[in-house]
Parts: sequence; C-alpha cells; structure tokens
Amino acid sequence: MNIIITIIKTLVLLGVLVIIHEGGHFIVAKLCKIKVNEFSIGFGKILFSKQTKETKYSVRLIPLGGFVSMEGEEEPSDEKGSFSNASFLQKMLIVLAGPLVNIIFGILLYFILISVIYNVQTALNSTVNFLGALVESVKILFTGGTTINDLTGPVGIANIVAQTSGFADFIYLFSVISLSLGITNLLPIPPLDGGKLLIYILEAIRRKPIKEETSYKIQMLGFMFILGLSLFVMYNDVVKIF
Repeated sequence: MNIIITIIKTLVLLGVLVIIHEGGHFIVAKLCKIKVNEFSIGFGKILFSKQTKETKYSVRLIPLGGFVSMEGEEEPSDEKGSFSNASFLQKMLIVLAGPLVNIIFGILLYFILISVIYNVQTALNSTVNFLGALVESVKILFTGGTTINDLTGPVGIANIVAQTSGFADFIYLFSVISLSLGITNLLPIPPLDGGKLLIYILEAIRRKPIKEETSYKIQMLGFMFILGLSLFVMYNDVVKIF
C-alpha cells in the first residue's frame, strides 16, 4: 500500500509540474498568436486526446514530461501563426515562460507553506533566505561546483517522496523540485529550453537562422546527451536506494 501511495504522490507531483511548465509555454505562445498544434502531457502512445479547432490536447503513456508543438517550430512554415516567423522577443518569451513559471510557482508554494505554519512576516524572512540559498545553488550548478552524482531523477524523487512525513514535507518537496526543474531547464543544452534560447540568441547575432541540417544535428547531440545522462542518473538513483 505504501508503494502505491508513493507512486501516486510522485505521479501527481511530476504531472502537476509538467502541466505548469508546458502551460507556461502554451499560454505565452497563444498570447503571441502562435499556432499550437498539440499540447501534450507525457510522451509515447496517446492514451487520451481531444482535437479542438486549432490544438490537439493529449495525455500520453509515459508521464515524465510533456511538450507544446507549435507550427513552424521544427521546420520553417509560412502558415499564419508560425513560430518560425515570430520575432526574436516572442521566441524568447515563449521559451522562457516554462522555466520561469516553475520558479515562480516554487517560490509562491514555499511562501504559502511557511505562512500557514508560522505567519506572513516569518514567511517573508524565510523566503528571502530560501531565495538566497537558491541563488547559491544556481552559482554552484553553473560553475561546476556539483557533480553528476548529485543529480536526481524520477526514481530518486520517488524515493524522497516515500521518505516525506506529512503534508507540509510533501509541499516543501513540491516547491524545491519545481524550482529545480525551472533552473535545470535554463541550462544551455539542447533540447532544454536554455539550449533553444542559446540557438535563438546566436541566430539573432548572425541575423539569419542556423541551417536546418546543423540545427538538427545540434538537437540530436543534445538529446543523446540528455538521454545518456538520464539513464546514468536513473542507475545512480537505484544504486543509492539498494
């Protein structure tokens, strides 16, 4: 029974964070009048989908991520509302929306938690300290002060969830993982949001798009790196447990 509860809590945690992250991309894309072909929670086989006039909303088999597929994102398109014809500012806002929403959500969740346990003034002070620790963590992440063994994947998260005792612990974990997800996605590694942002910045500097073939190779190299890293982290998480 405990295992089932842990699985449910982990899926809820990851599912909500994915919805928030992809929802950030989706909402800003809509505000920029970019056509969204599909909004998906999960990867792999489609379990449920609903097609509206412009966008297909789907839930897929593997609940470890999601995506917002925009017209002209993968290859150039002259169709109205194409992402490839969007301005540099619009592209930046759309890409940054996902990570920033996760970071903001994590901070608000932490503030609300401390406010409920103590009071608003105590919560304000604690959140300031929390943000200070967050900034230090980001410095460590971007300056190489951490090692690959410090990374945690879905298996490690499930193990941490299993060790939480009570609702407050779970909400605190929720806020920390939301912040971690947002910050990690800002790393300049394709296909992470930070990697996409780097490509758009390079295109803006060059004043012309990177060749489709070159962009594809960069994305594939990044994808293979992320896949290899994910498998290693998963193995490492299992080793730590047993």
